[in-house]
Amino acid sequence: MVKVLHFRSSSLVDSESLKKICTFLKKNPKNIKYVIIISAFYHITDDLIKCGKLASKKKKDYKKILKLIEYKHINIINELFNLKKKSCLISNLKKNINKLENICDGIFQVEKLSIFSLENLISFGVLNSSYLIAEKIKEFDLKVKFKDSRKLILTDYESGCSKIDLKKSYYNLINFFKKEKSQYIIFPGIIAFSSEITPLERGGADYIAGIVASSLKADLLEICTNVNGIMTANPKLVSQAYTIRNISSEEAMELSHFGAKIISPTTIQPVIEKNIPIKIKSLFEKKETYIERINFFKKKPKPVTGISGIKQISLITLEGSGMVGFLIPGFSKRLFKKLSEEKINVIFITQSSSEYSISIGIHEKDVLKAKLVIDNEFYIEISNKKIKPLSIERDLCIIALFGEKMKNMHGTSGKIFSALGKNRINIRAIAQGSTEKNISVVINKTDFKKAINILHEEFFEKKNKQINLFLIGLGKVGSNLLDQIYKQKNYLKKEFKLKLRVIGLANSKKMIFKKDGIDIKKYKYYLDKMSYEMDLKKFMEIMYEINFRNSLFVDNTANINIAMIYENFLKKGIGVITSNKIACSSTYDYYKKLKELSINFNAPFLFETNVGASLPVISTLNDLINSGDKIYKIEAVLSGSLNFIFNKFLEKKNFFEVVKEAQNSGYTEPDPRIDLSGIDVMRKILILARECGSNLELENIYKKNFLPEECLNSTSIDHFYNLLKKYNNYFNEIREKTVKKGKKLRFIAKYENGNAYVGLQSIKVDHPFFNLEGKDNMVLYNTQRYSEQPLIIKGAGAGAEVTASGVLSDIIKASKS
Repeated sequence: MVKVLHFRSSSLVDSESLKKICTFLKKNPKNIKYVIIISAFYHITDDLIKCGKLASKKKKDYKKILKLIEYKHINIINELFNLKKKSCLISNLKKNINKLENICDGIFQVEKLSIFSLENLISFGVLNSSYLIAEKIKEFDLKVKFKDSRKLILTDYESGCSKIDLKKSYYNLINFFKKEKSQYIIFPGIIAFSSEITPLERGGADYIAGIVASSLKADLLEICTNVNGIMTANPKLVSQAYTIRNISSEEAMELSHFGAKIISPTTIQPVIEKNIPIKIKSLFEKKETYIERINFFKKKPKPVTGISGIKQISLITLEGSGMVGFLIPGFSKRLFKKLSEEKINVIFITQSSSEYSISIGIHEKDVLKAKLVIDNEFYIEISNKKIKPLSIERDLCIIALFGEKMKNMHGTSGKIFSALGKNRINIRAIAQGSTEKNISVVINKTDFKKAINILHEEFFEKKNKQINLFLIGLGKVGSNLLDQIYKQKNYLKKEFKLKLRVIGLANSKKMIFKKDGIDIKKYKYYLDKMSYEMDLKKFMEIMYEINFRNSLFVDNTANINIAMIYENFLKKGIGVITSNKIACSSTYDYYKKLKELSINFNAPFLFETNVGASLPVISTLNDLINSGDKIYKIEAVLSGSLNFIFNKFLEKKNFFEVVKEAQNSGYTEPDPRIDLSGIDVMRKILILARECGSNLELENIYKKNFLPEECLNSTSIDHFYNLLKKYNNYFNEIREKTVKKGKKLRFIAKYENGNAYVGLQSIKVDHPFFNLEGKDNMVLYNTQRYSEQPLIIKGAGAGAEVTASGVLSDIIKASKS
């Protein structure tokens, strides 16, 4: 049995990693032959490249980097080898460092880093790393052979790119392994041999491993790295990504083509042709992925196996009537031939069914070159206006979903487009592979991370949907809301599969953002120690920059400036949940605009707590109307604070004392004049009237004042309370008249025949409002279906706790939509 192992540089972090490798090899069966491909120690290659660049810029700092490289290697030697072996290895290391210094000195003198000088620098890291590992394995009494891969794997070198001569390389490898009987053979990775030492392109060491495995007809190619195999998405972008246990070779090819760096297509090809499975595993954790050609994927329950993407993409488009096939035969051939000649890689292709246009995705670095050669190739057609000059769209990216079962699974494309559309991500172009195992979309680069998370959640995370909240207003309602979110988090996960995460918080003075979520129990600490000065414009900008999926903006204030920016969030596809009545009771045009934006941009706009706190006043009204019922009349006590005040007032307390008690209990707005002036009730009945289809404005509502004019014109809250004391006899007189008649005082709102009214009334004992206690609200809906007896909604209509619960209810509704 033969295994080919490749230890990537990312797995060779320090001496501990090497100890793990040696321990792993010692425990393995002796009937297995191992060919071990070694990359350079982690970061050594980067250090070597940095040396060359510094030297070419006449900066002597390259000598410091060389000292650092020497120091890193000596540390590893000191930790791994005994004293006798150390001196020999360190002496050899110093000779190689001197050679490196000579190369850098030469670069320093000519002030130019040639490709060959760079290759000589890079080769040091691979050769020295593999040599040290070979020497360490020998200490375990294992039969080890160190073989310089440059003697076996040959390349042709052209235009700065190393290309392996497979025919000669296979011949050399087969002959070598026929003669070599050692159980362990160590090969340096990356470098090969032509007329010069040449490092291969990215993934070259994996490719060498693949070629060696293919030539040996190995039983397994095992690639050891620092990641947990191939994952459903890039774990740096998607925290919920997990390891894919099994993946087909075609799926792996699709994944690597669209930006996944875990494995390159060149590695897969020579191995899969010989039906050799590939295992990608972490050296540090017991997680791994098998890549095989066999049809294991038939058992997979999910249509999508994984998601990947490429940033820095530009879309180039040619269009015009002259492109239609029968007018210009071979048009596509000319286009792609020119791109090929210029070595411009085409990542993405889509063409209109009429052949009127063709769009191609390429790397941004190739855009100017592509425009020059294409405009030149079709110069005559462009001059004759048969074709338009090449158009370019920059700052794009490609997101690709792949899976063997996508071909036979209905609705996959619909899920992709729906999920992205709900989060206001515009798809610029679409392409599907001919095998129907891949769907790719081109979107704006700024939406890259957001889109991958949205699609990963859609196809892989059905258990919990993550909702990202941005809250403004941390008074009594806001703080109660946070407390309820914290207490209900486990219930919401279990019952609704929702995970509410607070990303941004703000009060009138400070704001705080944490991309991984704010610890609700510590939000006061964060606001105190880690916050910015509150700036509404900046708050919006940071929200847009964070650009999280499933985002909701929650307004717990009574601030007019905040209410007037809801449209900005809705246009971005961000839902708005608000207990702030100002937006829906401002101009009818603004109210209508917000409702339309909510529909057009598929962004929820919920404001149940605008009327009746947590009572289902608005939702019930909408249900009646949507089911075809007709609203004849609405009669309501809509102010829990005023109902509390007048109930207490009838207990023979002074009016100003009762108002103060209501304010201290959190039943009124921070400014009680808003409640007592009737403006709050006017806003509520206006909102209900508009939900019925009326285009009323606030000034169209008739209001009968019960406060003296001087109280209405008070200059401050303190001044207002002083005036209430001044008019104490006036309020007592109202009470005495009401009590004498056996009635009760209620501040009532009414909507009927397109007109609205609010005012204080004396209610008889037979009226439904008569026995309304405490801070309760009551709404009577007289409709076509409820004509004899009105539909009644009754309950607590004021208080921070019930209002917060109503806001939370709206958040849940929005999250489930």
